[in-house]
Amino acid sequence: MKLYYSPGACSLSPHIILREAGLNFELERVDMATRTTETGADFAQINPKGYVPALQLDNEQILTEGAAIVQFIADQRPEADLAPASGTLERARLQEHLNFIASELHKAFSPLFNPAASEEAKRAAPANVARRLDHFEKVFSDGRPYLLGNQFSVADAYLFVVSTWTGPTGIGLEKWPRLAAFVERVAGRKTVQAAMRAEGLV
Repeated sequence: MKLYYSPGACSLSPHIILREAGLNFELERVDMATRTTETGADFAQINPKGYVPALQLDNEQILTEGAAIVQFIADQRPEADLAPASGTLERARLQEHLNFIASELHKAFSPLFNPAASEEAKRAAPANVARRLDHFEKVFSDGRPYLLGNQFSVADAYLFVVSTWTGPTGIGLEKWPRLAAFVERVAGRKTVQAAMRAEGLV
């Protein structure tokens, strides 16, 4: 498998999960400004949607959308316990978290990274992000270490990555101490450290 990524983008989430699952994979960096890969390929030919992540499977098929990719990876190595079994309520809870992170939290950050966003959208973005972070602060209020309880899952990798964007955007995590503790906890995992080193983030 080959993961097309951009350093620190949401593609860091499947990168972490590939390492958690212990699967063999290659990395190919994408320059999002020029839409070309480090080997000179036109990324639009790989993923016409135009953004990372994209996972090229061993049969040459391309899988896109981070929430779908991380679940696919988890299902390739069920013994790694990165996702509950399909058809269970626990799996639906996992998808509930993934969908909220993707459609609400991730998208709330978009105006802060988009130079073309209106000034009004940029001004409104921090408050929109904060409301989504409030949700996760409440989730962790029962003392659970990870979103589904004691077991690290693919949703934790995604939440970790998006939560780290509070740093460069100046939002910070001071108002959300439980979420901040979660981010620190996930950052300490060897797979996370290895993925961040590989992307030049540390």
